Amino acid sequence: MATGEASGDMLAATLAEAMRDFAPGLELSGIGSERMREAGFRLTAHTRGWASLGPLEALRKIPPLFVTMWRHALWLRLRPRDLIVLIDFGAFNLRFARALRRLGYSRPVLYYFPPGAWLDRASQAEAVARVTVPLTAFAHQRDFYRSLGLEIAWFGHPLASLIGARPARAPSAADGGTVALLPGSRRGEVERHAGRLFAAARLLRETRPNLRVVVGAADADVEAMVRERLAAAGLDAPIVRGARAALDAADVALVASGTAVLEAALREVPTVALYVIARSQVPIARRVWRGTYITLPNLLLDRPAVPELLQDAATPEALAAAAEGLLRDPEAQLAAFRELRAVLGPPDALARCAAFAVALANQPAGA
Repeated sequence: MATGEASGDMLAATLAEAMRDFAPGLELSGIGSERMREAGFRLTAHTRGWASLGPLEALRKIPPLFVTMWRHALWLRLRPRDLIVLIDFGAFNLRFARALRRLGYSRPVLYYFPPGAWLDRASQAEAVARVTVPLTAFAHQRDFYRSLGLEIAWFGHPLASLIGARPARAPSAADGGTVALLPGSRRGEVERHAGRLFAAARLLRETRPNLRVVVGAADADVEAMVRERLAAAGLDAPIVRGARAALDAADVALVASGTAVLEAALREVPTVALYVIARSQVPIARRVWRGTYITLPNLLLDRPAVPELLQDAATPEALAAAAEGLLRDPEAQLAAFRELRAVLGPPDALARCAAFAVALANQPAGA
């Protein structure tokens, strides 16, 4: 399996664990990080520092990624696997798939979470379907591929199988409660979000002096960055590893847009989303994305169930006000989160994805 960032690492590990139910002797290797290693993968390349926030930040990473891609493509051509699974990270993985096919690699290549789920780019969809077997988690992408006459598999979103709702919680005390802060898993995300989140937490404490703050860190690198910024901000807050650990005790969460927002929604944690990119990247982002929403719950429901505070709108004051509103009255958002679960597909989606992957791996050579 090959991925390039924390969310893909988690998706690889959970898919592999589910595949073992159908293939107990599964041997795993891959391009990934610690979560995959913990799931039993032998890592052939470590993805620490791979993720970037756009083409400008990505430029300096291209040469080493290019070398890694071709080294793995040549190695796999000489030593084919029963199945290669590519997970998201389209800038690398789609090129990796093309390189494999150019070298004559003939075994199945599954693209789990193909790129551009909401961009509706025909050329990209055709490129993915030409060199891989796409398996999407989103009905929207399934319908777009099929409208182009392209084959694509869909069984629902695997996180719906993995993440259940928390037990109902009593309302937080008027002078307290717990807020979870999740600044993101990439260096640039932490740099741009942490200060805003910490300032928002301080504002909330002005009216809620007993408010507890907890910060989620995706890995050791993010934890080090968060610790340094917490000290600079003079904010006292424990740091926990991973979104789930931060969310489970929270009455409200302030979360960088990404997979963690979907995790929060599935746990039914009242949530405010933010996202800030460098000003130099804004024109590029506007050319690429012209949709109304960017967070997954809003995209899936096609309405603003989660407040989205983007760029200059993501001020500490706005973040604190949105969080305060949800602390006082979360019910409308929680109802939307329960609706979201139904939209994500059947509750056994992960098992179906795993069975599909194992069936591909078991195809005879040349099939």
